[in-house]
Amino acid sequence: MSNQVVARFLNGRLLKGTSLDVDPGKPVCHVRPSTGPAEEVMLAELKALFFVRSLEGDAHHEEGSQPDPADPRLRGSVSVKVRFQDGETLIGLMNRYPPNRPYFFVVPVDQKSNNVRILVNRAAVASLEPGVGA
Repeated sequence: MSNQVVARFLNGRLLKGTSLDVDPGKPVCHVRPSTGPAEEVMLAELKALFFVRSLEGDAHHEEGSQPDPADPRLRGSVSVKVRFQDGETLIGLMNRYPPNRPYFFVVPVDQKSNNVRILVNRAAVASLEPGVGA
């Protein structure tokens, strides 16, 4: 299955497209932009890889930071606040805390987010706090 993704690199570069081969256990994936050939992407060069509903997004949507108590995704997960080294903050849910690998998934706490899930590069994280918003 093809995933729509937005690759945010540590150097600020942005690459939008589709990917079929994202695996946090492998150092490389490929992103095919809407025009042109697929690009090889080294996970170590990413801040995060965002799996999205739409590549256009919604600039008017304000990302929620509080989990809905009725959200079934809360069962077995930990709410976290991820602060990246560039200052961006993300509030999400994780199944395994603390993460024990260099790359880990976070699901946005906002069920209406354009982001479906985010593969975070631990090397890009300044701090990771559990129990936020719960």
